[in-house]
Amino acid sequence: MTHNLVWFKRDLRSADHGPLRAALASGPTLALYCWEPSVWQAPDASSRQAEFVAECLHDLQHQCQLHGVVLHVAQGEVLPVLERLHGTHGLRAVYSHEETGNAITYARDRTVAAWLKAQGLPWHQSQQHGVVRGLKQRRTWLGQWRAHMQQPVVAPPPTAQPATPKAPAPSAAGGPPKGVSHVLPAPQRQRGGREAGLTVLQQFLQRGSAQYRGGISSPLSAPTACSRLSPYLAWGCLSMREVVQATERTLASCHAGDPRRAGLRSMLSRLHWHCHFIQKLESEPAIEWRNMHPGYNGLREADWQAHHFEALTQGRTGWPLVDACVAMLRHTGWLNFRMRAMLVSVAAYPLWLHWREVGWWLARQLVDYEPGIHWSQMQMQSGTTGINTTRVYNPIKQARDHDPQGQFVRHWLPVLRRVPDAWVFEPWRMPASVQQACGVRVGHDWPLPPVDLTQATRHAKARMHQRRAQPEVRAGKQAVLARHTANNGKPPARLTPRARRNTPPAAQTTFDF
Repeated sequence: MTHNLVWFKRDLRSADHGPLRAALASGPTLALYCWEPSVWQAPDASSRQAEFVAECLHDLQHQCQLHGVVLHVAQGEVLPVLERLHGTHGLRAVYSHEETGNAITYARDRTVAAWLKAQGLPWHQSQQHGVVRGLKQRRTWLGQWRAHMQQPVVAPPPTAQPATPKAPAPSAAGGPPKGVSHVLPAPQRQRGGREAGLTVLQQFLQRGSAQYRGGISSPLSAPTACSRLSPYLAWGCLSMREVVQATERTLASCHAGDPRRAGLRSMLSRLHWHCHFIQKLESEPAIEWRNMHPGYNGLREADWQAHHFEALTQGRTGWPLVDACVAMLRHTGWLNFRMRAMLVSVAAYPLWLHWREVGWWLARQLVDYEPGIHWSQMQMQSGTTGINTTRVYNPIKQARDHDPQGQFVRHWLPVLRRVPDAWVFEPWRMPASVQQACGVRVGHDWPLPPVDLTQATRHAKARMHQRRAQPEVRAGKQAVLARHTANNGKPPARLTPRARRNTPPAAQTTFDF
């Protein structure tokens, strides 16, 4: 007897899973997840992500059992695993979702496609999220995204008799391969699995969305105001389509004065931009490792300062909000978007660090690492896209705006708890008498910043604007616009305030509201 094979990657669910439904409708079906060494030993992978995925697999195993499907969890590169399964069970066809991942998974998929073709085995790939493979014109993308989100959610396959043949359970197959970058466990990270994701979704729709519109920027309110769905979307415990449709249903049920309405509308916009940014990586995979606009090549590469990078990653920059964010990231594996953008901005401008190494470090910390969003945002916040306004976040101003009483800073940095309000965001300015009184000696108990923030930022912006003003850089902007914006390189038309309110966000480049 031959079998269909469902290959799970970043789609760890059975609901709204077209490949699983189609495979089961076509005949006996097996399921596979591979802990691939090449993927999990890459510099953007980490042990905390692997722990989350292991929990997802435990949940997925139970889901598959309900549908009479055995989930094979294997360690090893996927091609040898496919060869073994083909030899032992006889594969008829492979079913999976398309994946917009990093360069490693892209190359792996090409290798798998070649092998399947040589074996005469069809590979049925379905669209994942709202990302369109082979997109020719970016101006058509929004309509295709909407059409995909409006399609009915694929119902889970019917329950079935116990699956055969026997296969090792995820626990028996072990965890990720050796060599995964070890990141200290995050005690407060979210737990993996579809059931956990559904709980988070319902909590947001019923309660959290009321805080969403005004609460997502401050690191104080963001942990409860944000949807917290990002890891469940990144690893596919929930599908984008089912989240969009659940949000739309909840919005439609809200009465005129319901405090959730504004938050749900903003959430729908963000769900759209989730796919908007992943589409950039789908259309141009090289933005993972090279500047989106080649005119910015060589801008920072030769000026790498290892001690600046160490100060950032160790949470020892001396700028309290930056270091508090790093502490929270270590402890939770999550940070709200504005604070992520601030970290990248500080790295890119006053510390003048290239986005690549910083991006790898951040990716390893984040449980919700999504390559398409991550690398697009790393470049946008670093100013190397060539099409976005230079966006520089001052960590002192951000602290005063979003943590005015210093509660967030003091929570994550106990050493500053006795520092008076007047100095808590700039402790290096404390007079010696104040340092003595609060027991914080700058340069001993608290680090001095590696650079003067004002001068270093001013110098960085000048270098960036000097590069941006070069004729060849200005000329190259149109090619980037053509690849990654809906107007395909044409200057956007000026809109009246009323027209802006009524126009879909077809060229938004930030998640800040």
